Amino acid sequence: MQIDLNRLERILPTVRKPGRYVGGEYNATLKDWETTPTRICLAFPDIYDLGMSNLGLAILYDILNALPDVLAERAYMPWVDMLAAMREFGIPLYSLESKRPLADFDIIGFSLPSEQLYTNMLEMLDLAGLPVRASERGERHPLVIAGGHAAFNPEPVTDFVDIFVIGDGEEAALDLVRVYQGVRGDSREAQLRALVRIPGLYVPRFYNARYNHDGTLATVEPSVPKAALPVLKRIVSPLPPPPTRLIVPNVGVSHNRAAIEIQRGCTRGCRFCHAGMIARPVRERPVEQVLAAIEALLPQTGFEEVGLLSLSTSDYSDIGRLVDAIGERFSADHLAISLPALRADSFSVKLAEAVARGRRTGFTFAPEAATGRLRFIINKPIATDQMLDVAREVFESGSRTVKLYFMIGLPGERMEDVQAIADVARDVRAAGRRVHGRKTRVNVSVNTFVPKPHTPFQWVGLETADSIREKQAFLQHEVRGGGLKLSYNDPEETLLEAALARGDRRLGQVVQRAWEMGARFDAWGEQRDSAAWARAFEESGLDPDFYARRERPLDEVFPWEVVSAGVSRKFLLKEYRRSQRGELLADCRERCHGCGILNVYGDDWSREWRCPSPNSANKGEVNNDRPTS
Repeated sequence: MQIDLNRLERILPTVRKPGRYVGGEYNATLKDWETTPTRICLAFPDIYDLGMSNLGLAILYDILNALPDVLAERAYMPWVDMLAAMREFGIPLYSLESKRPLADFDIIGFSLPSEQLYTNMLEMLDLAGLPVRASERGERHPLVIAGGHAAFNPEPVTDFVDIFVIGDGEEAALDLVRVYQGVRGDSREAQLRALVRIPGLYVPRFYNARYNHDGTLATVEPSVPKAALPVLKRIVSPLPPPPTRLIVPNVGVSHNRAAIEIQRGCTRGCRFCHAGMIARPVRERPVEQVLAAIEALLPQTGFEEVGLLSLSTSDYSDIGRLVDAIGERFSADHLAISLPALRADSFSVKLAEAVARGRRTGFTFAPEAATGRLRFIINKPIATDQMLDVAREVFESGSRTVKLYFMIGLPGERMEDVQAIADVARDVRAAGRRVHGRKTRVNVSVNTFVPKPHTPFQWVGLETADSIREKQAFLQHEVRGGGLKLSYNDPEETLLEAALARGDRRLGQVVQRAWEMGARFDAWGEQRDSAAWARAFEESGLDPDFYARRERPLDEVFPWEVVSAGVSRKFLLKEYRRSQRGELLADCRERCHGCGILNVYGDDWSREWRCPSPNSANKGEVNNDRPTS
């Protein structure tokens, strides 16, 4: 049954951006509820403005709605004004397409791109009238499923999620739906026992964790025979054609453009990069497939800009030819091209000029570190002189704005590395002023490094808040003046992210208690309730520093090793030791370093993934070499 639409119509004029909550967008899919047997709601635990730009959700929406016996609809986290109004008027969280309460669906699938969305997920479940804890939900409730980058450490939210999908979702979602349809009438226990057999699915109720006296994890053990340990991520290869019937949003969103993923994965091996490790191997879409997708997208959406998405877009092997072809084929459409995640060492004047044929949208570079010594530690060797040359080329191509991403708190960092951030920013501004004068703008974003699971830096600890604030104050003084803009994040936000990213399943009680005390929208500075989180940790008898700032022994068992990204622990440890010696590792398109991917998924895929064949010295590394206590 639909929600009370009369009540909804009364409250919509009282909230900001009511277009977030009405649905009916162009290209939205509305199927007949009564005749479609399997009903799935894809839920994004942040506001519509951000969720509508989430490509993963768009991909699953397209794939699932292509099945004649499945309907997929959407729900997003209401903003605080709409939350209050819905609770006051007794309106449960509903899907945008059919206006059905989420509790009426068979499956609710959450996308979890970051840890700061955990309390929003609980808020959405509660607003839907569902128990937030999985143990309190039964056969009459939907299955709650989660995936995304944050699912590569699922443990802090195992209390709330029935099933995690680890890795690529395109094929895993179809497998899950088909198995579910066969056991839909069974008990919840029977359903989960059937679903745990699917590769890439982690069902936390079938795993038990034990801890040492010092609070570290001793072991995680499966409690049923078919539960894999570790749960190996799913990989889809080759990439299926991208969705082209994208939903056109009702209101302005964070990335109001068509989006095409031209490449998945990265070969650079930056040691801090969570996405680069968990998304291996690289899979590229052919140029003609990308062009055909743009050809189909434009008349179906009316977008005037297309984003060519990848972790490192300029590393796409045919990026120059692709940009030239887009410029030639769509010149009459005045199509703007967005190239996020550019690397200065693979950029070119030709590429800059080709992009500038459309509307100039500015350029973003992410050197991360400002000195050669620190770049060797993090394995991102971009010479400063080379980056300044590329910045000059970008300015000369017509752009007046350059954005630079840096990090502070990296392993091995010294104050001269922080000083170098200011020096590089001023040098880039000087390069721009020689072309554009005082119209030049250099935006400097400085985030605090968070050590993430499944990376070579998973053993290091988060820097202290006092040290972070000292460096931020120093940069405030140094990065100022006309044309320079500095932004950075709150150390309390960083502590929360690090604790949740590196936590175990005992943190479920912290997440729930923080939510009960009002924590939500933790990624929004003006909404984040740090006091609620501090009280939740204290009441639970847990210390965020234990998870975030503690340097881990090399033989410690990690909670996130219940799942595997296919990259071996042995390789990550070798990389960590190389970082301590300041040694570089070449791009793995040039030489296979035996990270474990080919051994786990098969050497015969190396040609398809553009991976060199592994040499004999690196053979034998596997993904399940977990330490024992």
